[in-house]
Order: sequence, then structure tokens, then C-alpha cells
Amino acid sequence: MKPVMRTIILICIVFSLLPSCTRNFEDINTNPYDVYDDELQADFKLLGDPLVQSMLNILSSHDVSVAQLQQNLMGDVYSGYMMTPNPFQDNRNNITYDLLDTWNDDAWLTAYGNVMPNCKFVMDRSRNKYPDFYAWAQILRVLAMHRISDIYGPIIYTRYAIINTDRSIDYDSQQNAYNAFFNDLDSAITTLSKFVLTNNTQRFKNFDLSYKGDYTKWIRLANTLRLRLAIRISKADPDKARTQGEAALNHPYGILSSTTEDFNIDINPVTHPLNVICNSWNDIRMGAPMESILCGYHDPRLPYYFLPVDTKDSIYHGIRNGIQIPGKDMYTGFSKLTPLPSRIQLLTAAEAWFLKAEAALYGWKGAGNAGENYEKGVYTSFQQYNITSSYNNYIQNNTLKAKPYSDPQNAVNNVPAGDPFLSTITIRWEESATQAEKLERIITQKWIAVFPDGQEAWAEFRRTGYPKLFPIVVNYSGGKIPSATFIRRLPFIQFEYATNLTGVTRAVRTLGGEDNGGTRLWWDKP
Repeated sequence: MKPVMRTIILICIVFSLLPSCTRNFEDINTNPYDVYDDELQADFKLLGDPLVQSMLNILSSHDVSVAQLQQNLMGDVYSGYMMTPNPFQDNRNNITYDLLDTWNDDAWLTAYGNVMPNCKFVMDRSRNKYPDFYAWAQILRVLAMHRISDIYGPIIYTRYAIINTDRSIDYDSQQNAYNAFFNDLDSAITTLSKFVLTNNTQRFKNFDLSYKGDYTKWIRLANTLRLRLAIRISKADPDKARTQGEAALNHPYGILSSTTEDFNIDINPVTHPLNVICNSWNDIRMGAPMESILCGYHDPRLPYYFLPVDTKDSIYHGIRNGIQIPGKDMYTGFSKLTPLPSRIQLLTAAEAWFLKAEAALYGWKGAGNAGENYEKGVYTSFQQYNITSSYNNYIQNNTLKAKPYSDPQNAVNNVPAGDPFLSTITIRWEESATQAEKLERIITQKWIAVFPDGQEAWAEFRRTGYPKLFPIVVNYSGGKIPSATFIRRLPFIQFEYATNLTGVTRAVRTLGGEDNGGTRLWWDKP
């Protein structure tokens, strides 16, 4: 697949159809005959179908070429999970920090082309008479748009579709966007909680690709998402983080706690986009940090994530990020991903336990004991793969560490023992450890458990610096992105500069730095 050419074609099509990716959506998405109550009550398709499309585009499942740029050649790689063997653009691409405009836009365009308009369509027509659909749209909107904010920073959210007299559209600063996320989640949780108590009708059951209309699970998901976002801003706004986190932890319906509540979007009969990117296109392989940590830990989840290059001796090879690759054939023999089921994993109970563990470190009310939550997180992750028989030996190990990385194709890429970027954290919880060591254990195990959602893993790495990852070897950023501090965000897309210059210019001012990959997001504090 050639992502640059595919995106150029997409941009040309969008430019020919729309004056702006965030304008004129109303004309496109409005039913010219409006929506009447009898039409809605028949089967609710006019409200349900748009939200199906929103779910399917949080990570594009039906267009693999979009998913490749929306997440795979970005979050999946920057998180250390994966690396491409393909030297796109003669190695001058986003992987080596030569950020290409044509690689930076799919996440933005997908969100504003397939998520925000559909959510607004439903919210405009359901606020008063169909509050459950309204709340569902709110949750889906936050699920999708916090990921966009965690890529770019400021986003168009509360001012979406509100056009100023100068034809610009205003962005929210990331802080304001997060405040709006919390408000939306609070509203949705309140609405669905009342709905569960007063109405047993599951009106969006036929459209729900995850929980089949179980409103209680949606409440728990929203609470867990609220906790995720609270933890995310814990350095930037500790008071707000505590308030929101404790609201989630102490809600009567609670947060996700078992694998039966994992938030997976069913995309059957379509295969997972990573299966195509890995096996049909040969554009992705195991990342070097995955080899280092999982092999070093003798982690029983390893064969569920990647395939060995030598089945007899169970040898795995990962590719280091941002290296010089002479040709694609040089690294295609490295470990492929184990084929993924036809579902998109976005939030699991295992992550919820790790969030709770970190909240306990900060003393948040209702968080419980950090060590117990940490161990429960590992156990729940093992449950996902039916390998709990290996749990006791694993969780009690206090000697295994990440192993040094050796590139059999080029020793320049090696990471030897003693390297400051090689993790030294062990597995067993140690109550006497420092706060930093406890956090590193939590985040390292969360990083393993969240796989294959590289977007979330990249966000957590930026926030905490854990797990320790390997910096790129070849850096074409011209000094904008220091290798040792890694890439922090993507620049705003050129499409916005071309169609919403005033709005995006104001947004840049809220960044606190230049619009490039080296500027930290609001919640990303050193």
C-alpha cells in the first residue's frame, strides 16, 4: 500500500466536494423531510444507523488504507508496539520524524467526516424524546474525539459547526476540550442511570456493536472512560483529575471490572485492518520494545500478540523504530502479528484495574489498594487470553527484566545492557518501592495489556515516560523533535490551514509552542 498517494487522492476528492471538513455538514446530513416520531418509533434506524457509522470509524475498520494512517503508522509505531519494514519515501517519513502532510490528516478527516457529523445528527434529533440515544452519542463522541485531541491537542468540539462571521470555526484548547469531555460523560452517565431505573426498553440494542443494548455496561464504560481521562490530566490539573476520577470510582454502577465488559466493537465479517496491513501488505511487524520486554519477561501473552520467526526455538524479532532501511525485504522476515479477531478493542477491564491502581497511588477516594489493583490488572489481562494458569509464577517473579535488543541485520540499532533506554523494572509488586517505581510497574503492565491499541499506549507513554522505549536512530526533523524526548504530537492538517486559517492560527496560540511534533500537549508535562 502507498499511503501517501492514497491520501493525496482523498484530499483531492474532499477539496472538490467541501469548502471545509468541518463546514456544510448540516446540508449533507440533514433529512430533507425531517425526522418524524412515527418514523423513529418504528425501528429507530434513523438514530441508530448514524451511530453505527460513528462506532465503525473510531478506528476505521472498513477502509484499511485509512486505518493505516489513522493509527497504524502513527500510534501503533510511536507506542513501540510495531514498526514498518517498508522504507516509505526513502525512509523520510513520519517514522523518522520527517512529518509528511499527507500522513497527518486521516485521523482528523475521519473524525470530522464520519464521527462528529453522525453524532450531531443524532443529538439534534434525540435530546428531548430519546435521551438514551442522545447519551449514547455523547459517549461515542468522547471516545472518538479524545483520541483526536491526544494526537493534535486543540480540536473543534464545543464550537463544531458554529461558523463565525469571518467564516472561521473556533477550536477548543485541549484543556477546554477535556472539560467538555467530562461534561458530556457526566451528562450521559446521569441520563442512562435514570433510564435504567425507569425504562427497561433497550432502544438501541439492534445497533449496538459492543454491548447489545446493555445500558448498564455503557454506564460502566463511560465511568471508566472518565477515569482514563482523569488520570490523563493528573499532572496538568490535579484537582480536576481527582474530582472526576473519584466521581467515576464512586459511582453506583462502578467501572469495568471483568473481561465480559471489555469494550470491543464487532466488525464481523470484516477482518481486523491490522491483519491486512501485516499479512497482505507486509507493511507492519513487531516493534523492538515488544521483543525486549515480552521476551525478557517470558510473558505468556507473547504468542497471542506475535508469531515467532523460528517456531522450533520460539525466537521473536522486532524492528527498532526510525532506523535506516535499505529495502523492504530486509525486515519482512521479522515477527508478524498473530491474526486478530474481527473486533476493535478500545477499552478493557484490565486497563480499568491499572487506572484504579494509579488512582490509588494518588490517594483518590474509592481507588482501593494500588498493589491489589495492579495484580488484578495483570490477572484480568491473562483472562483475556485464557492463560490464568501461568499467572502465579508470572506475578511473583522479581528477577526477570527487559532483555537487551539486538538487530541481526544491523548492529547500529542494538540496545545493549546498561543502556538508559532499556527498562530495568521487574514484575512483582514491591510495596517498599518508590512512587516512581510503582508507577513504572503499573504503566509497563498496562502497556502490555492495552495491546493492540497503540493510540492509547502512545498517549500513556508521553504522559508518564513508561515503559522505557528506544529512541529513533535516524532523525530527519531538523531539530524540531529531539530523539531523546520522542515525538509528542502531530501538526494540524494542511486542509485546515487552507480552509480555516483564522481558526487554526488561534488554536496554535493555545499550544504553548510551535505547530510541530516536538511541542508537548497540555496534559503532557515533563
